[in-house]
Formats: sequence, structure tokens, C-alpha cells
Amino acid sequence: MTDLYQTQRAMRAMRRAAMQRGVIAVLDIGTSKIACLVLRFDGPGRMRDEDGVGPMAGQSSFRVIGAATTRSRGVRFGEISAMQETERAARTVLQAAQKMAQVRVDHVIACFAGAQPRSYGLAGEVEVQQQTVAEIDIARVLAACDVPDFGQGREVLHAQPVNFALDHQTGLADPRGQAGHRLACDMHLLTVDMQAVQNLLHCVKRCDLELAGIASSAYVSGIASLVEDEQELGAACIDMGGGATGISIFIKKHMIYADSVRLGGDQVTSDIAKGLQVPLAVAERIKTVHGGVVATGMDDREMIEINGDSGDWEKDRRSVSRAELIGIMRPRVEEILEEVRARLDAAGFEHLPSQSIVLTGGGSQILGLDGLAARILGQQVRLGRPLRVQGLPQAATGAAFASAVGLCLFAAQPQDEWWDFEVPAERYPARSFRRAIRWFRDNW
Repeated sequence: MTDLYQTQRAMRAMRRAAMQRGVIAVLDIGTSKIACLVLRFDGPGRMRDEDGVGPMAGQSSFRVIGAATTRSRGVRFGEISAMQETERAARTVLQAAQKMAQVRVDHVIACFAGAQPRSYGLAGEVEVQQQTVAEIDIARVLAACDVPDFGQGREVLHAQPVNFALDHQTGLADPRGQAGHRLACDMHLLTVDMQAVQNLLHCVKRCDLELAGIASSAYVSGIASLVEDEQELGAACIDMGGGATGISIFIKKHMIYADSVRLGGDQVTSDIAKGLQVPLAVAERIKTVHGGVVATGMDDREMIEINGDSGDWEKDRRSVSRAELIGIMRPRVEEILEEVRARLDAAGFEHLPSQSIVLTGGGSQILGLDGLAARILGQQVRLGRPLRVQGLPQAATGAAFASAVGLCLFAAQPQDEWWDFEVPAERYPARSFRRAIRWFRDNW
């Protein structure tokens, strides 16, 4: 726990150094693509109206000065499975983005989708030392939180205070400077598989870069795709990627739950390849151009040319009806949505005051998905695109770039995390276990 605390602190220091230099790269390592954006910061306090990406951008205004994307290699279910291939793809995309930006980048902030995230809701309480709450009191109350025994081989990825209470007043975002005697805190802790994090660290090191931060794709997609009201009142972001589908729940502008389903758009493509006996590249094209999940009376008559390249003329010149294609795609999409529904139910999502769901990620672009999702997940479902960020190329504004854009916002204005405070060394939390997510409905 202490090692991780120091690692995260070191990464925060790197981020500050990069911000002073004014340039940082963000790297979204996905199963189907690796995207890199290079950001230039104008420095703190120099927000200009035209730069705004909404209040979420916080104190640092920035613009994207370089962008590149490449097909991902060596990544399965959002986790690195073949280091050399992933390193080669990451190097390619980093070099292309730096070339476009015409600047050398030394620091990168990365995100990844898999690693079996688990959420915990923790609570702590301390007496305030002086009359008003100081920085040290925040550190002490975070250290007083009951941290669960989350088992061997897992690391804390995010540890964010999501609610403070001072005496009888709850729902405080930042109690510093306020008068009171007893300070309580609710913290959301997200743990992931340690090996996945170490592989990511190793991959970035091999690309001769310093890692200035890591984030969960589910978290940053939520930052980018949920509008302010949704983040405030309560909403879930479902990020449908190639190899994994990320789930994050926000309320009061904080993430309080995250999870990941090891299914995504690649499984749909694979089903098409098997069902129609075509190569994966052909299946991907058919899915993108003709795919859908809701059949109409016309689909029996609409024929799709396979246009394969196996060399067997008869086999390559086949055609299938769109109804047949939908029949292959729909069961898998339903399976993904049912699994998402099970995770949301387990998290207690129905107890939130507002239950809107936003679908994003490359896999969310399947035609008719919002209607099917509304039936399986509940009523208020919309398709989300990431916030508009200054300088972002048109090609990178779609749903597939939600986590990359979210990483930009995360880089510009990271939320307070446990390691941003000088926690007294003897107070590193190591106490009893309390599972998320019951506390948020009691506290809010």
C-alpha cells in the first residue's frame, strides 16, 4: 500500500513538471485501437472563453496540438497480452502525434480498460485539530478510512474523497477553511489487477517516456461523455470498447462505482466471422457498414455482398440478407447489455435519484443499439459523444474517442486523490472491509 502511495505521488509530481513545461501526451491503450493526443497548456488561471470545454476543464485551458491513432496489437480484453507488439504500436502512434505537434513529449498519462476493477465505499471520521479544517485534517480523515483487505495481487488505481461531513452538515465538496469539530469523509476506492498496471508501466518505460498518471478507461469516459447535470444527479456511463465494456456510475460530480465486462465489439465481429465464414477484416467491414440489432420487414430483401478474398470465386461472391446479419449480431449485443444490467443492479444503481444511462465507445455506434439498450437497461438511455475539446481533429470527435478526450480532462484537472495529501506515515490505512455501494444512498 505504501509503495503504491509513493508511486502515485511520484506520478503526480511528474504531471506537475509536465504542466510547467506546457506539453503532455495522453495515451488510450485499447483492444482495437491505440490513440494518442498531445496537449499544450496555456498555464493556470488563463482560461479564455473560446478555450472552454465547460467547467470540467478546471483551471488549465489546453488545446490538442497532435493526434494519431493506430490499430492496436497485443491487447486482449483491455489488457496487454503481447508486450513487444503493444510497444511497437504505442511507439508508432506516439511518434505520429509528436510529428504532427512538432514537439517532443517526455510525459504521458495513460488509461486502460480491463484489469478487473472492483469498487469499495469507505468511511472515516476524526476530530478537527484547530477551530477550522486544515489540509492536515483532510489527510488524517482519509487515513482513518477503513480500507478493505482486497487480496493479493491488486493495486489501488483511484482513491477519491467523494463526500465530506462537518459536524451535522453533509454533502460538502471541500471543507477546508470551515469551522467545525468533527470531520467525516466518504471515499471511493477502485482496485485493479496489479499485473495489468505493471505491464502498462513497463510498456510506457520501453517507449522511453515517463508515466505522469494512470486512469481507468471507465472513469475517464464518464468524465468526457456525461454532461454536468448527469454527473451531479446520478448517471451511468457504459463505454463499449473492442475487448471490454467499462461501466462507471457518477453522482455529485464524483465516480462512486466502476466495473468492466470482458466483452465488446470484437466478440460481435468474431461472431459474424464464424457465422458467415469470412475473415475478421471482412466481418468488421460488414458490421460497420451494414450492422444493426433491430430487424425490420425490409431486411429480408436487403442483400449484402460478401466480397471476400479467399480465392474461391463462389464463396467470395456470396450475398447474405441483412436479417441474417442482425440475427448473428443481436444475441451477442444482448448478452453484453444483460451483463451490464447485472453489474448495475449489483451496484445499487436503482437507488440513485436519477437513472440516466449514456452509451459511448466505438461499440456503441451499432445501429439501433440505443433502442435495444433502453429495453434491457431501463428507460433513459442516450448515445453520448465526448465533450468538444479545442484543437481536436474532426476524426477524433466520435464516441470511440471518449476515453482519449476524458484523459485530456483528467490531465488538465485531476480530482483530489488520497495521495495528494500528506498522510501521516504511521496512519496508512489497513483496517476492516466494507463493500461499496450502500453508503451513497445513506449519505445523499
